[in-house]
Amino acid sequence: MRHARRRVVRRVTRLAAVGGLLLGGTMVTNAVASEPAAPSIGVPFTAPPATGEGTDLVSRLGNSRTAGSWVDPAGRPVVAVTDEKAAAEVKRAGARAKMVSHSMSDLKSAAATLRSAPRVSGTSWALDYKSNRVVVRGDSTVSASDWSRMTEVAQGIGSFVRMERTEGTFTTRVNGAQPILSTAGRCSAGFNVTDGKSDFILTAGHCGPDGSVWFTDDRGREQVGTSLRGSFPGDDYSLVKYDGGRAGKGADVVAVGDGKGVRITGVADAEVGQKIFRSGSTSGLREGEVTALNATVNYPEGTVSGLIETNVCAEPGDSGGPMFADGVALGLTSGGSGDCKAGGTTFFQPVTKALTELGVKLIVAKSAGGTGAAPAPSASQDPASPGSSAPITGTDVSTLLSRLTDPRNVGPGMLVIAGSLVALVATRWIRAEQDRKAYRQYYSATWS
Repeated sequence: MRHARRRVVRRVTRLAAVGGLLLGGTMVTNAVASEPAAPSIGVPFTAPPATGEGTDLVSRLGNSRTAGSWVDPAGRPVVAVTDEKAAAEVKRAGARAKMVSHSMSDLKSAAATLRSAPRVSGTSWALDYKSNRVVVRGDSTVSASDWSRMTEVAQGIGSFVRMERTEGTFTTRVNGAQPILSTAGRCSAGFNVTDGKSDFILTAGHCGPDGSVWFTDDRGREQVGTSLRGSFPGDDYSLVKYDGGRAGKGADVVAVGDGKGVRITGVADAEVGQKIFRSGSTSGLREGEVTALNATVNYPEGTVSGLIETNVCAEPGDSGGPMFADGVALGLTSGGSGDCKAGGTTFFQPVTKALTELGVKLIVAKSAGGTGAAPAPSASQDPASPGSSAPITGTDVSTLLSRLTDPRNVGPGMLVIAGSLVALVATRWIRAEQDRKAYRQYYSATWS
């Protein structure tokens, strides 16, 4: 089922005051969308990738005969192949074949060698299917000596490993947002999910350790929920369990600014070349393209692998926010470099893996047939759209949520660790005092 294609409003607005609690785009607790009246519960994999054809061909032909796939500007799948027989099979399937020198096995072996080398904070690498290379990047914090050592490792692998320096620093995007706050930091939320008994916010794992208590205000008066079952580093996802147990109306909608929302109808794996959108509580709705997959980033806090690399921008506070296209959930904002003035690189945790590892399902909008999530639309020559729109009304928004839009509730970030907040949540914390102090020390530097 194809969603109606809509023009994307280029004017980007902030999401902090659209009549409900907007956590990086997700409407939580009691925010209301005009339709559908009741969301349905999707299965962990409710939609295929943007086309699926290229991915299926790669899977069928194997890692020794292919080197990934992507979507070209015309929406046609392209498959990198290493032999003529594979190329012929790709063409018979209706896709375009590109002959390359290095197989997926070669690319993955190179990435494994880089992972086994001494870790250097401020570096990343990803599999660039289009160029048939592994691209290694080093930010401004990487010393000349460390970069030289990594270059030696790359040269030992082969000429298909490309070394690039990048401006800025690779950081997680945790501080600076208004929506949810705790002693662990500030973040946006991605998508609403459920295990069938309780509802949760799916967000980034680096936003806070298990046991972090989240609030809508910086004085700790309005509690949202508690973090649990997170994974960071290694992966970058976690759940925030709603205190009331349920996400409420509008759980299937992500906000995109101007009182507008996008209904989420399914979940899929991202494809290289796919046009995507990211919504965050700091920088609003932004668009870009998937540039690489299976990215590894060495953040100061630890290494995360299996990420989606994109050229969409993000800023502090956008962490955990949703990445999607045509109403299909794809990723959670992890981190990156740059900002939305100069541009940059942003990495995302794939939603599919998070759902599988956590054993939860996405809360999605009902399809036209009322049977659950709608499939993702096929790629085409038309520009990608965020998805089917849903006006957001504030008629039934609770008093708790409306307080978020009151400027008096938005204070300096450091107030979140004020004594009143600590006293309020002291009985909820299980973490050792040493761990808690470590988080305070780290985030106090970024909040200032």
